[in-house]
Amino acid sequence: MSKENVDVVRRGFEFTSATGQLLREIYQPDFVWDMTTFLGVGGLGMNTESVGFEAANSWLAEWTGGFEDWSLDVEEEFDAGDQVVTFVRQHAKAKHGGPDVEMRFAQVWTFRDGLIARMEMYADRAEALEAAGLRE
Repeated sequence: MSKENVDVVRRGFEFTSATGQLLREIYQPDFVWDMTTFLGVGGLGMNTESVGFEAANSWLAEWTGGFEDWSLDVEEEFDAGDQVVTFVRQHAKAKHGGPDVEMRFAQVWTFRDGLIARMEMYADRAEALEAAGLRE
């Protein structure tokens, strides 16, 4: 089942990169977008938890709304059974001037019944791997 999970995450990234939205059909209705694990960025208003597909999609739209030329690149991915770990590079230009934004982060995607049930975001790749029971 885990290769299928990796494929689902890839499909989600392709859709999100193209549209700036989440692909509804790959998420559980009670999907949790957990940013509380993303330590060190409290000043960015990111230490939140969105519960439900609509809340998570709204959070993403709010985040990307201030940018143009926003993109996500998955640099690495790891199969961890019912979880997938991704290392991601985000790049964007602010709509109203200012410097380009580049951010690298890790995500742990947890599946339930073939759909994504939870995503936890990490600033530290080792923490993400450990959360999924993996090591570098």
